[in-house]
Amino acid sequence: MLNPTQKEELQYLEGVVLKIKSTVNQINENLQEQARDLKASKEYLYDNKDAMDRMEKEAVRYSITSGAIIGEAAADRKQRIEKLIDSPYFGRIDFAEKGRKSGPLPVYIGMYSFHDEKENKNIIHDWRAPISSMYYDFELGQAHYMAPSGKKKGEILLKRQYRIRNGKMEFMLENSLNIHDDILQEELSKASDDKMKNIVATIQRDQNAIIRNEISRVLIIQGVAGSGKTSIALHRIAFLLYRFRENLASDEILIISPNKVFADYISNVLPELGEERIPEMGMEELAHQILEGKYKFQSFADQIALLLEKPDETMADRIKFKSSFAFLSKLDEYINHVNNTFFQPVDFWLKKNFVPAWFIRERWEGYHRLPLMKRFNEITRDIEDNIRVYYKYEVETQERNEIKKAVTGMFKTLNIRELYREFYQWLGREDLLKAGPKGTMEYADVFPLIYLKIRLEGFKAFEGVKHLLVDEMQDYTPVQYAVLSRLFPCKKTILGDAAQSVNPFSSSSTQEIQRVFPESDAVKLLKSYRSSFEITRFAQQIKPNHELVAIERHEEMPVVKTLKSAAEEINQISEWIALFRQTEKHHSLGIICKTRKQAEQLYEKLAGMQKQLSLITTESSAFSRGVMITTAFMAKGLEFDQVIVPQATAIHYKTEMDRGMLYVACTRAMHRLYICGTGKMTPFISLINNTVTATR
Repeated sequence: MLNPTQKEELQYLEGVVLKIKSTVNQINENLQEQARDLKASKEYLYDNKDAMDRMEKEAVRYSITSGAIIGEAAADRKQRIEKLIDSPYFGRIDFAEKGRKSGPLPVYIGMYSFHDEKENKNIIHDWRAPISSMYYDFELGQAHYMAPSGKKKGEILLKRQYRIRNGKMEFMLENSLNIHDDILQEELSKASDDKMKNIVATIQRDQNAIIRNEISRVLIIQGVAGSGKTSIALHRIAFLLYRFRENLASDEILIISPNKVFADYISNVLPELGEERIPEMGMEELAHQILEGKYKFQSFADQIALLLEKPDETMADRIKFKSSFAFLSKLDEYINHVNNTFFQPVDFWLKKNFVPAWFIRERWEGYHRLPLMKRFNEITRDIEDNIRVYYKYEVETQERNEIKKAVTGMFKTLNIRELYREFYQWLGREDLLKAGPKGTMEYADVFPLIYLKIRLEGFKAFEGVKHLLVDEMQDYTPVQYAVLSRLFPCKKTILGDAAQSVNPFSSSSTQEIQRVFPESDAVKLLKSYRSSFEITRFAQQIKPNHELVAIERHEEMPVVKTLKSAAEEINQISEWIALFRQTEKHHSLGIICKTRKQAEQLYEKLAGMQKQLSLITTESSAFSRGVMITTAFMAKGLEFDQVIVPQATAIHYKTEMDRGMLYVACTRAMHRLYICGTGKMTPFISLINNTVTATR
């Protein structure tokens, strides 16, 4: 039996859905009319092209172009409005503004705004609108929001949350102290999808503050595993695109992502929120672009694979040193040394025209603000001007080239790689530079070389990028951040988790990143939403974080199974796969190995016994449902309904780097976690530490 409030809400919903459908129908009619007009204009232009003068042709072409633009805008609006038919809104607040005499204003909040033309008002407000912020930030009582005209104060008299699907209301929650919790718990208990989902209906207060931050030039988000930091960063981008839509477009934002699989996984969030997809690029892709493909270098994945499969203490030491601030300081010192000592001016003659060394030195120092190798052209021009003024001699093109050749010849070497090699000689640490097969650079040398290149040769900044989003911040070094700082002089959102570093020798914390960006603001996200309480508690024994707060969503305890042989382990994994396939509740199972060699071998063994398996590698470009075999390195940022961690023995997981890999693997699981191995299990899971704080 429905009470009067429920009846009223259902009637309102029906009315809203009818208005939306009516608007869609009207847009369809307008689009059909525009299509007919466009067709007629094109036919008129074709049939009368010989009879019309140039002005008339231009007018008709302009009409056709304008009509097409209007049609595209209408089609985009239609597509957005159509999505509201399924779920027009998810929340409501009744706000009594101070000084307003007409009574409280009901504010319905949805994915997008919807304007009722007849009533000339918004009957649904976009979740990003200023007034909608109160839904996330306040419970019943005093509230305020920042409107374009200033701060609006008042009182929230009513607050409701709805779940509407297929245009039908499934339930309504009213005036709870924390109205999000019930919906949040239900959303968290759902199965994973093949794409990251939007969270507009369940954004929490601390998350909302990050999303709506307009002030920070560089915002660093340190978020524990499962805190939703990537999703929050994407919602922040959607908010900024809404808030600054006249000055910021999707193609003016760039995401630095760890790999193509992750980029595919997050690719749906912004389109769901009504925004265009954003360009993305990996650090290695950026490196190839800056180095113009002239250098062959090891990938980050190759570096990780070597450290895991063939641990080399000297390689680890090289990486550790090149990932320090001391190393960045030494690079800067070396650049000053190059500036002061590598350019040795000498007197020279151009025919009978004398150019003294002191003049060349003076001009070199006069251009101290320019990158070193950009000074040669300027000095050449100054010498030419000097000869013209003092010797009344006009320098010809060939002679100009002679001057430049003479000036550049005064510099020790123009080869950046040679200059980088000399850096280690200057340091007295030639042992720190080691080339791989066929002269391949180690990954740890790629961005120091790029930094040197930018400082010495210069590089035009990516001025078309107005906002840079950097994910997995912990996996980038101070030198890499110094490079990003010079290449992208724009606002930035940087996010990650120091506990999820896949390479402890080259990881960065929030504090270290702030040394590169002293103007930055840092925030923490400590609540973990992804995994069940039991899985989170289990993961905390591997890598404790006493600040982490786990959402209290209870499910089965993780299963740890010791097996007698490799064959038994394969059979056990097959059984778990079979159990996964029997449930309709879960959609994804990740089998997460420590190394890619283990992943490839396991895939070969299981492929003969199981159908529909996929292997995710560095060459993969898409994330999908089903059973996936991958590595902890590739699984970063992803989540699975169920996770199996095979070969979790003391032999395979014993170092600090192994501990990090095991932590990343376990924290990918949302609902079920299975650990197995043959022989003695890793000491990282031998004890249970109940260190997780639960929260509802």
